[in-house]
Amino acid sequence: RTFRPLHARADSSNTSVVLSVPSCAVPVLSALQAKGLCMVNDDALWVFAYGSLVWNPGFNVAEQHIGQVAGFARSFCMSSIHHRGTVEQPGLVLALDAKDGASCEGVALRSADPSDVVLDMLRERELVSSAYYEDWIEVTLRDGRMVRAVSYIIDPTHVQYCADLSLETQAQIIARSTGGRGPNCEYLHNTYSHLESLGLRDEDLKWLSARVREIKG
Repeated sequence: RTFRPLHARADSSNTSVVLSVPSCAVPVLSALQAKGLCMVNDDALWVFAYGSLVWNPGFNVAEQHIGQVAGFARSFCMSSIHHRGTVEQPGLVLALDAKDGASCEGVALRSADPSDVVLDMLRERELVSSAYYEDWIEVTLRDGRMVRAVSYIIDPTHVQYCADLSLETQAQIIARSTGGRGPNCEYLHNTYSHLESLGLRDEDLKWLSARVREIKG
């Protein structure tokens, strides 16, 4: 499992671990404020959801906001051999892929549960292999605020990284694959429908959802 240490402090009134913005981020905060943006620093754990966490976060959510991250694209660039496929017949799941000039809209979720409990759950779920790594990313909310959120990013050197598959190839894989958490197509349709209901348009997911339905008849 791969995760980068998160800056944390102990809350004297609570035994849980809560996260805070490190002191090295102060110059960054000043620059953001100069641009009219405000970095939220409320010691809460924020999670940036862009795939299944949008519709199945696995923790209680205190608030959620549409948010955008720069420098990453959402795509089916990770081969799934656990949750939505097997070693013999891998499926595909979404990942954040670092790309110059790219951006991704998703949902910033503020956890209502203890941070350490949520992080343990997320690591158990997301870091089942080392294809993802865990890191902080800056998320711009639609109201202009910024939060530092935990998210899961694809490691482009990992064997499960499979960028640049054609949409037709992706559709064929998704249509036939099933893993420990169920059919790959269920993952696709749920993610597409929930993003769409939030007003988040993803033309690739729209095409894939329709094409997989065609393939499966």
